[in-house]
Amino acid sequence: MTAAQADLARARYEFIESPRVEDGAAIWRITRDSEVLDLNSSYSYLLWCRDFAATSLVARGDDGEPIAFVTGYLRPDRPGTLVVWQVAVDRRHRGRGLASALLEALTTRLANRGVHTVETTVTPDNTASDRLFTSFAERRGATLEREVLFDGRLFPEGTHEPEVLYRIRPVGAAGRPD
Repeated sequence: MTAAQADLARARYEFIESPRVEDGAAIWRITRDSEVLDLNSSYSYLLWCRDFAATSLVARGDDGEPIAFVTGYLRPDRPGTLVVWQVAVDRRHRGRGLASALLEALTTRLANRGVHTVETTVTPDNTASDRLFTSFAERRGATLEREVLFDGRLFPEGTHEPEVLYRIRPVGAAGRPD
């Protein structure tokens, strides 16, 4: 997606902003309905909206309700690294570049805090996330490194796919890796 396409995607929605605690239930529902992302407890989404609002964004539809989100946090041991926890778009709003617009907006917002690296994990079967982060790296002219972070055997259910770490850098104004 080009910068112009990202601007157009943002223009289709009332606004993109940090989440509020009241958005936790909608974010939980969007995650559940994605049928791809790991669903955390509804309580965790409320906490996320309270404790990590500065490193997360929601897009709101015409009615003011969240229709998409990106959640993230800064790594405590590497504050120049944004870990993107989840990105999801309500199925009625998919295919319009909204996930890309949210990721671009969040990374741009955090560049002034020294963020220069984005990390996320993607399971091998999640082709949409692979495309999202691969194209994000390309748009930013950044390198994309992939390595298995958590082997599937580490998960207690025994059926989880490996979580592949995507490390994208440099992405921000600072441009220096941790």
